[in-house]
Amino acid sequence: MTQRHWLRNVRPYGAPAEDLLIENGVLSQRRPACDTPLAASDVDGHNQMLTCALVESHVHLDKTLYGQPWRPNSAGPTLKDYISNERRVLREVQAPIAERAGALLENCIARGSLTMRCHVDIDPEFGLRHVEAMQQLRERYRDLIDLQLVVFPQTGLISRPGTAELMREAMLLGVENVGGLDPCGIDNDPVAQLDIVFRLAAEFGRGVDIHLHDKGELGVWQVALIADYTERFGLQNRVMISHAYCLGMLPWAQVKPVAQRLAALGISLMSSAPADCAVPPFLALRETGVNVCLGSDGIRDAWSPMGNGDMLERAMLLAFRFDLGKDEELAAAFDAATVNGAQALGLEDYGFAMGRRADFLLMPVETLGEAVVSRPLRQVYRGGELIASGGRLLSSRL
Repeated sequence: MTQRHWLRNVRPYGAPAEDLLIENGVLSQRRPACDTPLAASDVDGHNQMLTCALVESHVHLDKTLYGQPWRPNSAGPTLKDYISNERRVLREVQAPIAERAGALLENCIARGSLTMRCHVDIDPEFGLRHVEAMQQLRERYRDLIDLQLVVFPQTGLISRPGTAELMREAMLLGVENVGGLDPCGIDNDPVAQLDIVFRLAAEFGRGVDIHLHDKGELGVWQVALIADYTERFGLQNRVMISHAYCLGMLPWAQVKPVAQRLAALGISLMSSAPADCAVPPFLALRETGVNVCLGSDGIRDAWSPMGNGDMLERAMLLAFRFDLGKDEELAAAFDAATVNGAQALGLEDYGFAMGRRADFLLMPVETLGEAVVSRPLRQVYRGGELIASGGRLLSSRL
């Protein structure tokens, strides 16, 4: 039986008010808003702005301490210090992954993220335990959010014997993306690491998402090397580089040729718009055709006590970081938390278009710029059905 209802009196992306017909969870008809009385099944949007749902392009759910007692950050100054500190903290935490990750996931859904890419640690010490926990979590919430996984060798791939075998096992379990980490800085062997990552991705038909923290010219050289591998293995439009601080550290004249290559190969960049280091130049990359999306990265974990999972706030942080003040610039920041993420994650059923799933936000604002600046409480619709309002999920699964 067809399920249908009208979502009345909403302003798509700030345009004049419309009525939207939702049938079996997808947008099937649009018309100018009319004054006829609401039917029993109609939903009144009260002239609020409607947008597509948010996209969280990079998060580490499996390592969060969200909902747990406050724990002071005790990490040392270097990347390897952070990694070793995190291993110690996670050994000591008593709450299971499902409890911690589930609490954070529900918070993200309530704030409007209905698609998420989660990097999941593997390590010879604990094997695939995190992957298995995240797959169970994905199944529990599959009607509320689309959760992509990336198998992530946090402690090293070449430098940690047994990790490559775990990566392959994760592919056999159905993980969608192959991850990597600082081919030079962590493994000291970029060719060996990228060989494993790209061969696995090509063999299993998966995407690639590589953390790159290495700085300066060494980092930019690795960006170019990742582009070489992308072209060699025919993985255009299926590769993401996360962080890539290096692209914000060198003069644009040096970065531009690499950026043009990224654009030509459809390699996306993810940024969390951090405050303490260089950030890839958002507007220059956008103008060059590079797809730049946003992610929260770690949220309230052993790396940082910060974060709340609100991608509108992440868009605001991007705008703040680059002093984006014009409405069109703020709208570009909103895109980084929505359509750019959808492009990077290869989403085919995303967008405000006929026949697409009706995953929407309703917000009491006039424009996208106002949404980014004010980050209002919002209503969240999944397949046209209200699932969250005022920052709260209507039906918890915890």
